[in-house]
Amino acid sequence: MLADIKVWLAHFEHHAARTCQVSHERPDQLTGPERVAIARSIAVFQLGEQGEGAHLLAGAAELARSQAVPEIVPIMRLLVREEQRHAALLRTFMARYAIPLRRRDWSDRIFRRLRHLAGFELCVSVLITAELVGIVYYRALEAATRCQPLRTLCRTLVADELAHVAFEAELLLALRARRAALPRLLLRIAHRAFFITTVVVIWHAHRSVLHRAGHRLRDFLGQCQAQYTFYLDPPVVAPSSIAAR
Repeated sequence: MLADIKVWLAHFEHHAARTCQVSHERPDQLTGPERVAIARSIAVFQLGEQGEGAHLLAGAAELARSQAVPEIVPIMRLLVREEQRHAALLRTFMARYAIPLRRRDWSDRIFRRLRHLAGFELCVSVLITAELVGIVYYRALEAATRCQPLRTLCRTLVADELAHVAFEAELLLALRARRAALPRLLLRIAHRAFFITTVVVIWHAHRSVLHRAGHRLRDFLGQCQAQYTFYLDPPVVAPSSIAAR
């Protein structure tokens, strides 16, 4: 199904073996105005990084059986574990600066319910939507503060998420490739519409951070769509173009 599935497994196994810590012993700490601007926003993202991933892992197990790709199960398990590590890193940062945790949020609740509506393909579609937007958000959060521990944390999360979306995009495109042309096109249109809606919702919910980073809605939407296009709408190269090379 995926030609380089063993390479992906090796990648996530390597990352699972490392110890990731962010030093908080720096003079450039979080200021009062920065804390006010980011507290609620970062708490919502910390909540979103949590989860056992039971539905995702169950879908991966079914796919492993039907497509004879046993590597997909440990990959997804390691990916979920890495997301949980992100939640722990954010929780440690929040505790250091007395930022309260959130136990629930309407946006997180919607994403979790969507992941349980249908099968593995929809679950991955929802997951990659959140992570693509998260990449742009964490880069904006890094730009919105002069607190070096937070900036380092943002760079760490983005580096991990880039690997996640690269794998998930490859997997999602492979799943879609099994469908006929028309259903595949309709799925792409529906996913793009869901993605744009998500971006607008995230913008309104987290504009205190995004404004500090100098982002307006148009900028934020453009950056998110650029990420989506790069991973999920790659250019189609005509056979004649390949033959000419």
